Amino acid sequence: MEFTAWTLFVDVGLMSLLLLFGFLIRSKVRFVQNLFLPASLLAGFMGLILGPNGFNLLPFSASIGKYSGILIALVFAALPLASQKVPFKTISKRVGNMWAYSQSVMILQWGLGALFGLVVIKAIWGDVNPGFGLMLASGFSGGHGTAAAIGDAFAGHGWDDAATLAMTSATVGVVSAIVGGLIIIKMGSRKGFTKFITDFEDLPTELKTGLIPEENRESAGNNTVSPISVDPLLFHLALISGISVLGYYIAKFGAKLMPQIRIPTFCVAFIVGVILMKVFENTGADKYIDKRIVTRISGSATDMLVAFGIASIKLPVVVAYAGPLALLFLFGLAYCWFMFRVLGPRMFTTYWFEKSIFTWGWATGTMAMGIALLKIIDPDLKSKTLDDFALAYIPMSPVEIAVVSFAPLLFVNGQGWTFTAVTVGFGIAVLLFAYMKGWLKQNQYDVQDKKAV
Repeated sequence: MEFTAWTLFVDVGLMSLLLLFGFLIRSKVRFVQNLFLPASLLAGFMGLILGPNGFNLLPFSASIGKYSGILIALVFAALPLASQKVPFKTISKRVGNMWAYSQSVMILQWGLGALFGLVVIKAIWGDVNPGFGLMLASGFSGGHGTAAAIGDAFAGHGWDDAATLAMTSATVGVVSAIVGGLIIIKMGSRKGFTKFITDFEDLPTELKTGLIPEENRESAGNNTVSPISVDPLLFHLALISGISVLGYYIAKFGAKLMPQIRIPTFCVAFIVGVILMKVFENTGADKYIDKRIVTRISGSATDMLVAFGIASIKLPVVVAYAGPLALLFLFGLAYCWFMFRVLGPRMFTTYWFEKSIFTWGWATGTMAMGIALLKIIDPDLKSKTLDDFALAYIPMSPVEIAVVSFAPLLFVNGQGWTFTAVTVGFGIAVLLFAYMKGWLKQNQYDVQDKKAV
C-alpha cells in the first residue's frame, strides 16, 4: 500500500480512537482499575488484536512498526529541555542510598541480562542473536520507550525481530510490575513490613479511574510566549520536533561518513538537545521553555509509542522465540525479586518496603507503575520516596542514556562481552561505594522502622 499523508492521518486517528476507548475502559471497569492498566497499554492490545498482526479488522498501514522509532526521537529530544539541575553534592548528602540502590538495580539488570543471554541462552539456543539478553532491561527497567530505541537500533543493523522482542519484553514487564507488585504488597502487609498500608477503596479517585476531580486539577504549564505570535504548545512542540529532525539529518550524515557504524537518531537528538539547551541557558532563552509543557509533550509521545509499539508486535516472532523469552523473563523476575527482598532492606534503614516496592514497579514496568504501587501502601507519600528518587535519578539519567545509546552498537560490532564486563563491573563498584559510605548495611534484613516522618 502506498504511504501518503492520509495514511498517517488514518493510523494516528485509529490509534487515537483506541486510546480514548482504552481510557473509557480504565475509567469504568473495576478489574482494569485494580490492575492500574494505562489507556495506552489497552489501546496497544486492542490494536494488536484488531490490527494487521491480529484479525486485521482495523486498516492500519504496514508502517505502524516504524512510528516507535520516530516517537522515541521526540522523547529523547525533550529530555534535556525538561531536566532539572541539582548539585551532585546535594544529591549525595540527601539521597545517596536511593541513588546507589536505583543505579545498581538498573545497571546490573542490563549487565546480568546481557551475561545471561551470552552464557545461558546461547548455550541452549545457539542461533539466537548475541544481543538477545539486552531485551530484558530494554523492556523491564527501560519500558516501551527504551524498547523502541533498542529495537530500532538493532533493526538498523539487520536484526528486525529485535523490535518485536523488545516490545514484548516491555509489555510483559508492565503486567509483571502490577501483578507481582500487588502480590508482594499483600505478603508484606501480612508480615508487618508496610507502614502506611491502605485499602484499594481508600485510594484517590484519579488514581483508580484516571479522572481528576476539579478541586485536584493542576496546570499543565505556563504560557511563555504570546499566542499572538505563536501558540505556546506549538512553540514547544516545534522545539522538540526541530531538535529531532536535526538529530535525524546528523545521524544520516554520520552514516554516510561511517557506514559501518549506525548511530541511532534518538541518541543524536539527545546530544543536539543538550547542546541547544546549553546555548539557551547561556543566552537566557531557557526562561521561555516551560518544563511542564515539555514533559506533557514527551508524555504524549510516550503514550502513542506504547500503543503503536504493542500493536506492531509480530506474534509469529514471539512464538518463534517463546522458549528463550520465557527463560529470560523468569531470570529477570528472579533478579528483581532478589534486589527487592535482599538488597532493599539492607540499603534503606527507614521505609525499606515502600522504597523497594516503588523500585520494583519501575524496574519491571514503568515509573507510573512504581508510583501506583507506592500510592497503595503510602497514599500520602510520607516516606518521601518520590522526592528522593527524583533527586537520585538526575545522576542516573546520563548513565541510562549512554547504555541505551551504545549497547546495540557494541553488540553488533562484536563487543558484547565488553559491554557486559563494564556494566556488571560498574554495578558492583556502586555497591562497594555504597558499602564504604555506610549506605549498605550488613545486618538490616527485615529491619522494622523506628523513626517517624
